[in-house]
Amino acid sequence: MLKQTWGAGGSAVNVSIAGSRLGLKTSIIAKIGFDNFGRIVVDELLRENVDISGLRVGFSPTGVTIVVINSRGEIIMFGHKGAAEELSPQEVSEYIISRSKWVHIASLNLDTTLKVIEISSKYSVPVSWDPGRLLSKKPWSDLEKVIKSVRIVFANEQEYANMTGVDDYRKAAEKIVEAGAEIAVVKRGEKGAYLKTREIEEESPAYQVREVVDTTGAGDAFAAGFIAGILRGYSLRKALSYANAVAALKITRLGSHEVPRHEEVVDFIWERGVV
Repeated sequence: MLKQTWGAGGSAVNVSIAGSRLGLKTSIIAKIGFDNFGRIVVDELLRENVDISGLRVGFSPTGVTIVVINSRGEIIMFGHKGAAEELSPQEVSEYIISRSKWVHIASLNLDTTLKVIEISSKYSVPVSWDPGRLLSKKPWSDLEKVIKSVRIVFANEQEYANMTGVDDYRKAAEKIVEAGAEIAVVKRGEKGAYLKTREIEEESPAYQVREVVDTTGAGDAFAAGFIAGILRGYSLRKALSYANAVAALKITRLGSHEVPRHEEVVDFIWERGVV
C-alpha cells in the first residue's frame, strides 16, 4: 500500500523539534523560502513550541527532500537544499546564541558554521556539530578548523571515513578527538553508537523494536537525545543509552521528526531493565 505524507524536515528542524519534545526549550536558526513549503516549516515549528525568531526568509525556494521508504523502513532520498544552503554568517542571530545553554550545528555551510562557533565561543556556549554527508567530504584542513572548536562531533561511520580518510570508525573517532573535539560520537544505526574521548570509549548497542517504519531523521533524533541527556546531567554512558532509545522509538513512527516525549523514552528504557 502506497502512502504519501508532507512535513517539515532537515536536520535543524528535526533536532529543534526533537529537543522540544524531550523537554528542552529550543530555538532554530535557519533559512527558508517565501513559498508553501516554507509555510509548512513555520507551521510545524510553531506547533512544536520551537522559537522561530532566528528563522530567515529568502527568495530561493525552500529546500525539499523526497524520501522513499520501503517495507523495512529503509530510505532513499532525493533532495535540494535550496534556501537552507544560503544562510549567511551575517544572518546568524547572536542574541539567540547568547541566551542558549547549547548550540547544535547541522549541515551548515562552512563559513556560517565558523561564525556560529565564533559567537558561541564569545558567550562560552558549548557546541556540537553534525557535518552531514556533503560537508564531511570537505578537505581535512577545512574541517579541522571546526573540529578543534566544538565539544561534540556527531556523524555516521561513512561520514567519519570521509572526514578522516580512516575506514575503522574507532580510529577515525580517535583522530577527531586528537584534532581537538572533546567527544566523538559515531552513529551506527542498527548497530548502536560508539563514543570516544581522551579518557574513555564506549560501545552502546541499539535497542530492538518490533517494527521499523521509517529511519528518516533517526540520526537527528539520536543527536537531540544525547544533547538532552547531557543537559539533564546524565553521564556520557547514560546519555548514549538515552539517545539510542530516542532513535529506536523514532524509527517506529512515520516522519523525520516524529520523536517521543521524554516520559516515553524513560518508560521504554525502564521496561527493558536498563538503568
